[in-house]
Amino acid sequence: MRKPDRLLLIAVWVMVAFGLVALTSASGPTGFDKFHDVYYFLKKQLLVGVLPGAVLFFVATRLSLQTMRRLAPWALPGALALLALPFVPGLQAGYGRAWVNVFGFSFQASETAKLLLAFYFAWWLSRRGTGRLKTFWDGLFPFVVTVGLVALLMVLQSDLGTTSVILAMLFSMYVAAGAPWTHIGTLLAAAAGLFIAVIKVAPYRVDRLKVFLHPELDPQGVGYHVNQAMLAVGSGGWLGLGLGKSLQKHLYLPQVTADSIFAVISEELGFLVSAAVIASYLFIFWRGLRIARTAPDPFARSLAVGIVAWICFQAFLNISAMLGVMPLTGVPLPFISSGGSAMIANLAAMGVLYTLSKGESTSPRRA
Repeated sequence: MRKPDRLLLIAVWVMVAFGLVALTSASGPTGFDKFHDVYYFLKKQLLVGVLPGAVLFFVATRLSLQTMRRLAPWALPGALALLALPFVPGLQAGYGRAWVNVFGFSFQASETAKLLLAFYFAWWLSRRGTGRLKTFWDGLFPFVVTVGLVALLMVLQSDLGTTSVILAMLFSMYVAAGAPWTHIGTLLAAAAGLFIAVIKVAPYRVDRLKVFLHPELDPQGVGYHVNQAMLAVGSGGWLGLGLGKSLQKHLYLPQVTADSIFAVISEELGFLVSAAVIASYLFIFWRGLRIARTAPDPFARSLAVGIVAWICFQAFLNISAMLGVMPLTGVPLPFISSGGSAMIANLAAMGVLYTLSKGESTSPRRA
């Protein structure tokens, strides 16, 4: 055992606090327009996101790694069941194919599935070892089959952004576990084929790609979102217009409380604060890799890699879309965007990562 990573703990909760401030500012006009309450999204974020997320964060920090390892094999059936819920008649929430409604409570099942998949594949990779992982039948084949099933359920939900995050997380874990270059090349080729397939299946994704390459096309249609986001980011300058003084949040920029909140932050607080937000994710990335590097066994190492890859790759996708260097994917900004399901899953994952920083071994003790 070693001292837990308190710098990681501080960084995460500073991000959460900053996110509440940013959300309060960004969501005011939308909250008043839809619910006649400028603090509607702040209240919702606290009640269904931060508070239950804080409870799960605390619970995760109290779990032993032995307990996590024992529960990990059951995580895959749980994740697949969650991803299948949107296809059950009567459970779809109406916010999109990825949302479900159970006993009046709406949530995005794929957010919880991310953490469960990280647990399962950390267990699976640790049992394979480097030797078996390098073979086709014990390594690449079962990995591709399992990941393919997960990807199929996600693609059927038309959630390409979350699919990308999950695939990036699992690919990072596979590479970090010692996969050979031939397997890595095969997976990259398969990912490229999957990307082309999902583009052809849904024509609107082709439009998004065209707008990404040429933002000036159809500025009042498909290109409206990305153009308004870039206008907000460019208007902030070095120091921003001032907290609460965004113009784009007044029903011009879509999804200001979720996907586009970074654009509002850039407009109100400027380049320096926006750069500090990016630096915060890089700091979490660094601390997470440090925890993985010093992990006492393969299970802890793979789990740490999966969590940090998930959080930081999702942040990269969101911010890149607002800056016009990646197509719009519709993924929330971790710890900042409005969304109870995402906040709960993110904080639970950070609680697990904090536990991993203690260095407790999951290997069976010998007499």
